[in-house]
Amino acid sequence: MGLEEKLPSGVLLTSVEKVAGWARARSVWPATFGLACCAMELMMTGGPKHDLARFGMERASNTPRQADLMIVAGRVSQKMAPVLRQIYDQMSDPKWVISMGVCASSGGMFNNYAIVQGVDHIVPVDIYLPGCPPRPEMLLDSIVKLHDKIENMKLGKNRERQITELEQARLRMSPVRSLPVVEADPVVAEAEL
Repeated sequence: MGLEEKLPSGVLLTSVEKVAGWARARSVWPATFGLACCAMELMMTGGPKHDLARFGMERASNTPRQADLMIVAGRVSQKMAPVLRQIYDQMSDPKWVISMGVCASSGGMFNNYAIVQGVDHIVPVDIYLPGCPPRPEMLLDSIVKLHDKIENMKLGKNRERQITELEQARLRMSPVRSLPVVEADPVVAEAEL
């Protein structure tokens, strides 16, 4: 007769998951990947006015092996895409990605062959942060949302398989959906002329 038989069902495992999730969410170390103007807002978030240190994230990692959060800020060129993926692969598990700004999320105004049309083609993105450039307050809000996501992750033997399946599903997703073509009404078009 073990301890788990004397406790009500699920009490011990639930409390362990909550403690582990809380500890994991409070010990996120970012690897900043600033590529354009969004990087200035990212640096401003670490300053005294916005104080990223209150989330336990004041230590920006110099090496991806010590980081578990990648913040991609700015447009990603085709030449930079393999480097971004290599850094993501070297990060410790579990790992998360925030896509900061419209250029990182969808290519922004740079709809050409040289810019990747969304960083989610390269790495799976957990939080999309809109704006051009997004304010530091918006980045702090996305970090709080990421903390909620990390705290509610399940533990167990199927976690790695679940993470791999989610990553593969995110990489297969199409970031841009084609809109249906709407034909103009000839009567309305003549009235507008």
